[in-house]
Amino acid sequence: MSVSKEGIESIVQKAQEAFVAISKISLAKRVAFMRNVASEIEALGPELISTAQQESSLPEGRLVGEKGRTIFQWRSYADAVERGDSLDISIDTANAERTPPKPDIRKTNVGLGPVTVFGASNFPFAFSTAGGDTAGAIAAGCSVIVKAHPGHPKTSQIMADAILSAVAKSDFPEGTFSHVFCETNEEAQLLVSNPLIKAVGFTGSYRGGKALMDVAASRPEPIPVYAEMGSVNPVFILPAKLKDSAVELAKQYVGSLTLGVGQFCTNPGLAIGVQSPELDEFIATFQAEIEKAIPAPMLNAGIAKAYVSNKEKLVSQSGVDVAAVAVAEAAEGCGAPTVATALGVDFLINDALQEEVFGPFALIVKCKDEAEMLAVTEKLHGQLTATLLATGEDLAANAELVSTIQSKCGRIIFNNFPTGVEVCKAMHHGGPFPSSSNVKFTSVGSDSIKRFVRPLSFQNWPDEFLPEELKTSNPLGIWRTVNNELTKAAVAN
Repeated sequence: MSVSKEGIESIVQKAQEAFVAISKISLAKRVAFMRNVASEIEALGPELISTAQQESSLPEGRLVGEKGRTIFQWRSYADAVERGDSLDISIDTANAERTPPKPDIRKTNVGLGPVTVFGASNFPFAFSTAGGDTAGAIAAGCSVIVKAHPGHPKTSQIMADAILSAVAKSDFPEGTFSHVFCETNEEAQLLVSNPLIKAVGFTGSYRGGKALMDVAASRPEPIPVYAEMGSVNPVFILPAKLKDSAVELAKQYVGSLTLGVGQFCTNPGLAIGVQSPELDEFIATFQAEIEKAIPAPMLNAGIAKAYVSNKEKLVSQSGVDVAAVAVAEAAEGCGAPTVATALGVDFLINDALQEEVFGPFALIVKCKDEAEMLAVTEKLHGQLTATLLATGEDLAANAELVSTIQSKCGRIIFNNFPTGVEVCKAMHHGGPFPSSSNVKFTSVGSDSIKRFVRPLSFQNWPDEFLPEELKTSNPLGIWRTVNNELTKAAVAN
């Protein structure tokens, strides 16, 4: 059910009141709340999986795994809060003997305020209502308003009910979490333009993310939009590796490309190599594997229609040849795996060739030599990932290429494929614009909490009135940087 402008204003006001209340709640209680959310999701029965299957066409095994991932996100982020990771504590003690005297300064991170999260289509659990953006914002000490994704409304409501149950059981304030259905873009934009909203989390298309960024930037008080957007995730196939295993690499590539009907933000939609007999062998194997691939249902009719439209637009470009399409007929709503080829010279003069086609589609760019391969790399837009299929010999011989690739992506992968995104502190799931709106931040892993905090320094404050994490005795037992040394010890008097 849609919500009116007045209804949105009321929801945001309650979120603001909840945020003020949350700022006075102990970290330990916040950690317990997050663990309660995980337990509530874990306790959800078969209805969750069957509902998500009906709404998304995703298979049971994939959804069971994604449910586990979502539970792990909440628990691992809670662990990070308990460790004080996202607080990034720094303490510099006073020195009265210095001229002028040095004050006592102690810095922590605090929540930004109410956060709007836009649910994603392709991960109904892990990147949607109860996904990483929601978990990260709650971990930061923020209240959250989720705009439910229209592709899986019943699934979203089940997850929202689980979070609301945890809110009640944890004795957190009303307004800590809200769940909103919007029917128009104008309604959704109110969740960005309202002056009480302090940040936005988004996973989806470039068009959608950029629209939210523009709304946020035009406010009297601009706010950050942490948007993860389109990426073609280029794969660079270097000569020595290609000589060793052209057939094997092509089969592995197609497996990654068609996984989940290509509906991952890290789907490898672009391959780049230098023309050679080995590249011809790679392409021939790729074609054969694509032809054998079975079309499968996409997330919804809109995404299936967009896949066909975007694919047709790209393959109609000058210099692009369709190399292979799955032989089995694609029923309505299904995505037919497809591979096309283009020369490096055509790629260099046509930006349309690096547009994302969300689905099981790949473009193979054939460069005439290493210099053209480097030029193609320099032409690339920002990417979430880039993959090198290479030997040590290849890396040593292509140092400039490797350096250029690093400047284009948030995660660089060696002899593997990018479709798995591990939830861990070392993961960076973001990249240079337009793959994400802010290259400095990740949307996966406990470091994603840092998107929703701001630094606050306390100068010369009485110890009894400091936040727990800044007190001299370190009652939380967390790691802190004290006078430039990392320690769990109490601050020396």
